Amino acid sequence: MNFLEKLLDGVAVEWKPLRKVVLPTSNIKWRNTDRIYRYIDLTSVSIETKKIAETTEITANNAPSRAQKLVEKNDVIFATTRPSQQRYCLIDNEYSGEVASTGYCVLRAKKDEVLPKWILYCIASNDFKIYVEENQSGSAYPAISDTKVKDFIIPIPPLEIQAEIVRILDTFTALTAELTAELTAELTDQKKQYNYYRDQLLSFEKGEVEWKTLGEIGEFIRGKRFTKADYVDDGIQAIHYGEIYTHYGVSASHTLSQVRAEMAASLRYAIPGDVVMAGVGETVEDVGKAVAWIGSEKVAIHDDSYAFRHSINPKFVSYMMQTTTFINEKAKYVSSGKVKRLLINGIEKVRIPIPYPNDPKKSVAEQARIVAILDKFDTLTTSIREGLPHEIALRQKQYEYYRDLLLTFPKPEEVEAHLNSMEKSHG
Repeated sequence: MNFLEKLLDGVAVEWKPLRKVVLPTSNIKWRNTDRIYRYIDLTSVSIETKKIAETTEITANNAPSRAQKLVEKNDVIFATTRPSQQRYCLIDNEYSGEVASTGYCVLRAKKDEVLPKWILYCIASNDFKIYVEENQSGSAYPAISDTKVKDFIIPIPPLEIQAEIVRILDTFTALTAELTAELTAELTDQKKQYNYYRDQLLSFEKGEVEWKTLGEIGEFIRGKRFTKADYVDDGIQAIHYGEIYTHYGVSASHTLSQVRAEMAASLRYAIPGDVVMAGVGETVEDVGKAVAWIGSEKVAIHDDSYAFRHSINPKFVSYMMQTTTFINEKAKYVSSGKVKRLLINGIEKVRIPIPYPNDPKKSVAEQARIVAILDKFDTLTTSIREGLPHEIALRQKQYEYYRDLLLTFPKPEEVEAHLNSMEKSHG
């Protein structure tokens, strides 16, 4: 705040609604054009990066009805449908002259009064988030009108002060993006390193080993159907196939979900020591993803999953099913199409290594030794995997804190009164 006082040096800061500092914009007249446009729809703007990630090409013949708003360089666009997602960005040279969805409010700065990036940072502020929450309507598809967006009151310091604060915020933004990229790269490297050591350990290039098919080792038991409507807070522990690749790691002793106790007789179960596999998914990695069930009681499994029942160390099997070798072999027995399914008659043919097959005691000990090593790796990588996103989130919060401080100016009494009356009317 001392910095802001020195920067302002006694100069008054005006407060104006956005509509007072933006220019009118126009819609495209499709009947008068035959060129190809890039269409910025509601999902084109990345929530994370605040940049346009992907567009489609359209003409007058195939343009969606919502493809209407012409945008220019330095326009700020803000998605008014599901506005709490905070989809907004600054239009750059690449997308100048293209067409945006009517789901965006286009804010074109009067550059003699306000910098385009000043508007961008103002609508990124926590004050604007609160304002949107108070002024959006609808529950299934909440939205805020362009008029309401333009009613938002922002501080307007002199242009040279706006420029200095924008410069600082640009630096913060770049540093935060750089740090995020570094942490993400570190996470990727750690994952690659872990996968490499796991695959090496389970390759069994040396030593006494026999590769056996899953069908030789055990049997597959398909689950029985239950739906989200069957979920309860206190019932039978249950594993849904989708949770196997979104929630569970190598093993689990407690479930994310529970289903109604009165369904007990109609369900099928995995018992302690079974490996539960997802039978359906959108990727080859998801289909057949495994979790070793090491809980003390049986657990209900969904009909799009399978319990692999066997007499081997369950975590050894689960780790083996994560290897590149297994995934490549498994891919041969996964149906094509958007929704992919595991072909059980085929997956039974996939082989995994059994160390010391002729010495059961030695085999059990070797499986346990390998599991212990991989558990240490898994604990380490899980810690990194959970810690780095937390670190990224902390840095983002730090950035947002300083950004909001740099946009905090004393409000005149009439502005305070207006904001208070708006809060009362919406609260």
